[in-house]
Amino acid sequence: MSKAIVSSLYDSDVFRMACRQFDKAADAINLPESLRDRTKYPRRCLAVSLPVRRRDGSVTVFEGYRVQHNLSTGPSKGGIRFHQDVTLGEVAALAMWMSWKTSLVGLPYGGAKGGVIVDPNQLTESELEHLSRRYMQEMVNFVGPQVDVPAPDVGTNERIMAWMMDTYSNHVGHVASAVVTGKPIALGGSEGRREATGAGVAYLARKYLEKMKLPVSKATVAVQGFGNVGSETALALRNYGAKVIAISDYTGGVYNPKGINLEKALAYLRSQKVLLDFDGGEPVTNEQLLELKCTVLAPCALERVITDQNAKRLRCRLIAEGANGPTTNGADRVLEQRDDIELIPDVLCNSGGVIVSYFEWLQNLSNYYWTRDEVLKKLHAMLDRASDAVEVQQRKFKFSRRLAALTLGIQRVADAKQSRGLFP
Repeated sequence: MSKAIVSSLYDSDVFRMACRQFDKAADAINLPESLRDRTKYPRRCLAVSLPVRRRDGSVTVFEGYRVQHNLSTGPSKGGIRFHQDVTLGEVAALAMWMSWKTSLVGLPYGGAKGGVIVDPNQLTESELEHLSRRYMQEMVNFVGPQVDVPAPDVGTNERIMAWMMDTYSNHVGHVASAVVTGKPIALGGSEGRREATGAGVAYLARKYLEKMKLPVSKATVAVQGFGNVGSETALALRNYGAKVIAISDYTGGVYNPKGINLEKALAYLRSQKVLLDFDGGEPVTNEQLLELKCTVLAPCALERVITDQNAKRLRCRLIAEGANGPTTNGADRVLEQRDDIELIPDVLCNSGGVIVSYFEWLQNLSNYYWTRDEVLKKLHAMLDRASDAVEVQQRKFKFSRRLAALTLGIQRVADAKQSRGLFP
């Protein structure tokens, strides 16, 4: 029997949750013991100190991480999160999920993730730039177009990716557009990348509503997390004909059964930075939003928001996981016992971002760029192939949809490790 020697380095609720998901999937496909630990645990991680001189002349030292989970299937790929609650365990869990996600949708990547413990809203633009550049400076020997390709995540955006690309390019002595994705168009970013994750969530939500014979034109939508993913999900579903009745951020949200004016909400958010006191409806908490009666519930914020407790009280018909890991193991068991709620798991549902990141990387390497329509057409085709494969796996083995998606992703990573052999 395999005996992994694993320190408490990654120990956290979210990492244990990701490991339990893996163990269940590995059992389901009878993954050999000799492959389990090699496939489960991160290949390597890096923790760095990031000193930043503040506007008042003082120096604050921030802590940052990069976890590369799988390097057997290609360069690793994953976003960088700037958030005050970042932990190494969270970053490791997100890197693991990224491995299954890229594998599931057929990308030549392994999974990675980065994070910095910081509230970016508390930094000036100059401080944010200094932090972003310092993070990349510490990572230059561990990332690269053929090594590890970062991207935006919670708290980061295309401007931060531009600073990081510039820092890396100055280090290697030439423009290295392909070192990060999610860049501004002027620096080699891809058309359609900004909205890709949310557009993918909405596309799959519409597809599954059609399978459930629920007209999207009559659907109501509640979105928890109104950042890039959540706002683009809401806009895309609204454009498909659905009515968005609730949105939120970390300060709380609003509920309006007549539909929320999304453009007004976005304008308010740009002005005030938060949704607090937005007058587009009745105030609701994030907890209340999850339990609203709606057709589609899209958790697009952070991990572990749907629990074994509130899962019993959900009143939606379809959960579209725009966030990574929003549903706990206990909640999964509750939902599997219910026959009134369908779920699109995160490794499938929010894969649109990494798919278009892959397109951006290819365009950077070839110096040939596609139109937005071409990008979205290719995105939809890849989402269709991946979702169809999940449905076949689900029917064949009588798995839940999450287990079907995870077993496909994990098996492909394990096969790659088996084929390459144990080195040295």
